[in-house]
Amino acid sequence: MVVELSASHPGFADPVYRERRNAIARLALDYQPGTPIPAAEYTEQEHAVWAMVTRELAVKHQKYATAEYLAGAARLGLPQDRIPQLEEVSELLEPLTGFRYRPAAGLVPLREFYGVLADGFFYSTQYVRHHSVPFYTPEPDVIHEVIGHANALAHPRYAALYRLAGQAARRVEGEQALEFVSKVFWFTMEFGVMAEGHELKAYGAGILSSYGEIEEFRGMDIRPLDLAAMGATEYDITKYQDVLFRAESLQHLEDVVGGFWDSCDDDAVARLLATGV
Repeated sequence: MVVELSASHPGFADPVYRERRNAIARLALDYQPGTPIPAAEYTEQEHAVWAMVTRELAVKHQKYATAEYLAGAARLGLPQDRIPQLEEVSELLEPLTGFRYRPAAGLVPLREFYGVLADGFFYSTQYVRHHSVPFYTPEPDVIHEVIGHANALAHPRYAALYRLAGQAARRVEGEQALEFVSKVFWFTMEFGVMAEGHELKAYGAGILSSYGEIEEFRGMDIRPLDLAAMGATEYDITKYQDVLFRAESLQHLEDVVGGFWDSCDDDAVARLLATGV
């Protein structure tokens, strides 16, 4: 497999990095469900990137992450000095909430990516961002997928929301309804923020795995948690999210978003879209 990188990608002109990306993508293509995930032979340089980002993010998490995310991270106990293999992450995570990881060579179709959440699986890339910009990645890498998502998946209440999202993705039939479900996921489990005491904290994996964005999210356009608005709002994955939706508590998130995913169908989505946000 040949991984296509844009000309603006930090690793575009690095032939060694490009070959590493191709080799790691082939591991996912060779994977057979039900077997151990093929191990990626990471370099010392790649482990050093993980260690640097992990160290810096851990400090920021104490200030900006929700209590439940921090509790999940403490339960999971990811290694700080090296990149864990996805099989290792699965072995740590499964006893806590039943979730396991599956390797992805690149983008996974929406229905497949979200659908397997219902069965307790999470698709993840295995490659690491380019060493020249350790605090930036233009696409989800193993740091985002594991530090951002696995720590959340280690908390049973967040894990339950992921499963509900997967059930919703399987229940809806039309592509418009599926896109709506995915947008709600984007503005919650990827880029969600929540009131905690008198402060605004983050629980979304996209914020909590981004060295820069985690310092900026409180200054964005923070709007009330609203299903119709989330499902109708466009976003750009290549830049910081300038519109965020605030839950007033985890219970509020579970009631509004979890309740929607638990029962939504194409008709329910159509009614929300018709509100004309």
